[in-house]
Amino acid sequence: MIVARSIDELKNFNKDTCVTIGNFDGVHMGHQKLISRTCEKASENGLESVVVTFDPHPLRVLVNSKTPPFITLTEQKIELIAQHEPSCILALPFTKEMAALTPEEFISKYLVQGLSMKELVVGYDYALGKGRAGNYEVLSSLGRKMGYGVERLDPVIINDAVVSSTRIRDMVEEGNVWDVKPLLGRFYQVRGEVIHGMNRGGKLLGFPTANIKLEDELFPKPGVYAIRVEVKGKVLPGVANIGTNPTFGNDTISVEAHIMDFSSDIYGNTIRVHFIQRIRSEKKFSGLDELKARINKDIELAKAILAYPESKVRPGINLKEPQGNIK
Repeated sequence: MIVARSIDELKNFNKDTCVTIGNFDGVHMGHQKLISRTCEKASENGLESVVVTFDPHPLRVLVNSKTPPFITLTEQKIELIAQHEPSCILALPFTKEMAALTPEEFISKYLVQGLSMKELVVGYDYALGKGRAGNYEVLSSLGRKMGYGVERLDPVIINDAVVSSTRIRDMVEEGNVWDVKPLLGRFYQVRGEVIHGMNRGGKLLGFPTANIKLEDELFPKPGVYAIRVEVKGKVLPGVANIGTNPTFGNDTISVEAHIMDFSSDIYGNTIRVHFIQRIRSEKKFSGLDELKARINKDIELAKAILAYPESKVRPGINLKEPQGNIK
């Protein structure tokens, strides 16, 4: 599989392709249906499967600070797409100049000339090009002119509503991390480097914690969560606190994870935290004894939650470099 950041990197790529294109924020079940159908259709027609996305998200270029927090940043998005094994992932740098292209100009330059596209698979509401003018009808008309076919997929419905990035974002921000799993096909996760904190967890409270410098933008509603942590190639149970630690009078948001039955030094390591279930809201306690007692109870509740088979997570992959060539 190839991971490319520009059409120029694929200049020696002379095979016909089946393409899907989108922002794929979250790589949720709707996105996964698109990617799977693209790979399936490519196989049926003797084509190579290509997933085209953008870096950064177009909204970040077009409206900048007014954008919501994104569910997945580019590296994680590529990792999640790669799990479906397309022949190629093309993460195009999105610019204002690209945004100004008409649908015909974009498709001609990037998809037909650049990727020799013969089939295009799109979502039920997808549109591309300046002013989002390239809807299904326009894409189909251009396909008849340029020699490619278009297939539009229906939305994925889960729990009587369309699966969408907006719906998932709202659920995560409300702390509904257990209920978001069917929409994502996995539990919501964040990643970050373990950094030195206030040294209160182990020394003061008896519960060592990993303080995480987050790379992601979206994190669940403040509170205490049952979690699973990917660290040093293992998936381990734990409890995380998101918030300001009001008992100690902090005023900045932090994420601290207590990994159960784990004592290794992991400062400087990047870990992933999978949020399984929210246990409670943050609370200001009267003192250390009350806080310790509550933490003990949180750990026992987390153990009970994590005992359910449905709480298991599959370790992620770490795709830093292109993985070979298109066969």
